[in-house]
Amino acid sequence: MFDKIQQLKKLKDLEDGLGRERLEEEINGVRVVVNGKAEIVSIELNQELSKEKQEEVLKECINKVSREAKMLMARKASEISGLNF
Repeated sequence: MFDKIQQLKKLKDLEDGLGRERLEEEINGVRVVVNGKAEIVSIELNQELSKEKQEEVLKECINKVSREAKMLMARKASEISGLNF
């Protein structure tokens, strides 16, 4: 029972830590920042780009930084891979 409580604490600590992480991607002045849980923190657009170009670059930034966040989550999870649920 105590082991399960310790494991739950490790998971909570992992989640809290991921929420504090910041990852960002910038392409052509369009910038996206996400936390380690892949939640968008901020988006900055470049008004000098056309609407179509902003949409294209924004999609590319989000996809790229989301992949980075997933890799971070996987790395952090592997650090506590001793969990047995």
